[in-house]
Amino acid sequence: MADEIWVGEPAIRVQLRRNPRARRLSLRVARSGGGVTLTMPDGVSLAVAKGFATDKQDWLRRTLDRQPAQVMVAPGTALLVEGTLRQVMVTELKRGARITDDRIEVSNHRPGPRIAAALKLLARDRLAEASGRYAAVLGRSHGKISLRDTRSRWGSCAPNGDLMYCWRLIMAPPEVLDYVAAHEVAHLVEMNHSPAFWAVTERLCPDFNTHRKWLRDNGSELQRYQFTD
Repeated sequence: MADEIWVGEPAIRVQLRRNPRARRLSLRVARSGGGVTLTMPDGVSLAVAKGFATDKQDWLRRTLDRQPAQVMVAPGTALLVEGTLRQVMVTELKRGARITDDRIEVSNHRPGPRIAAALKLLARDRLAEASGRYAAVLGRSHGKISLRDTRSRWGSCAPNGDLMYCWRLIMAPPEVLDYVAAHEVAHLVEMNHSPAFWAVTERLCPDFNTHRKWLRDNGSELQRYQFTD
């Protein structure tokens, strides 16, 4: 089976993904980069998939038009860190990057990857602290914490208690990062999104709806920064 199709004029590239657990065709536009993915259940033909995507092309174009412009992180970039814009500035640092109250200092050699590494370290510290704090409130213990650059979710909790977070949360205000940690830790008690789960989340983070809305409204802003050379 082809791994991509093109629909409309001008053409939109759609990546195809076969998923035997899928019950229906579904389209998704990535929050970063605007990549389009069409998930297909087993047994669905390429012609049917292309017809589905073609029927949805007006929605695809509207969604892609709303995507924020990508920002390549480089000297001079204003980058969000813990909800505050900080200017990337070239210094004589030999390795890594230094995050201060109002700027990010980095050498001119591979600044994007160096800044990303510094953000991941800070994200791990903040998320580990918040996860441990909330788990202690519930009298539970979580498993290992991992960080990924996810596009479809900000965090997850595995049945064994392992927690995964998107490291880009370090760009959000601290209270938003804390909310995501509370949300995932609440799954240690309720592995679902039932009213009981939301009651646990509210116990840990009384203003969770405010922070949840911030992510819905501003999450794409965190996804638009690119850290490649």
